[in-house]
Amino acid sequence: MTLSGYREEELVCNRASLIIHGGTEEERRSWAQEAARNFDVELVEVRQVADLVGALRQRNGVLFIPDAAKLGREAQGHILRCLQMQEERPKVVVGVSGAADAALARGTLREDLHYRLHQAQVDLQKDGLRELLRRRWSLQAEQLAVKAAAVKAAEEKARADAEARRPGTVTRTLPKTRKTVSSARKPAARNAAPR
Repeated sequence: MTLSGYREEELVCNRASLIIHGGTEEERRSWAQEAARNFDVELVEVRQVADLVGALRQRNGVLFIPDAAKLGREAQGHILRCLQMQEERPKVVVGVSGAADAALARGTLREDLHYRLHQAQVDLQKDGLRELLRRRWSLQAEQLAVKAAAVKAAEEKARADAEARRPGTVTRTLPKTRKTVSSARKPAARNAAPR
């Protein structure tokens, strides 16, 4: 990561919009999904220019653009205006395939958009970052699985409790059985008259 602004671990958990470049599209999406989990919101992914303006009007959330170059320069202008003018806006994760500087040199990434986000960049090609992210995502997947299992168990218990309280449902509690220890008794002597 060549940035003088935010570190990657700061960017994943703060509200700053950013450019994420390098790596695969799936890796960029996974990074954006992690950011969305940090804010407990759904990730909104935009691939078409027609969907961009509406998505940028959101007041919060995380908006992921897999490859800004595919949206074109005019759409990138919409992103820039959102970042400059909207005080309440989603966290915008602008994906770029390859290096951001190379996209800038090719003209597929607007210079003003790059300038606006130059302090907030994640370069997935940085040495060791992809491995670090894979380990972090693996750990998070385990934690989510444990959490999901706990939620499922709680839901099943709540459903069973609700079923038990439902009118017309007869619930019986069986009394606990008491164990009695009987002592060996001698048979009672019969008072019989002698014959």
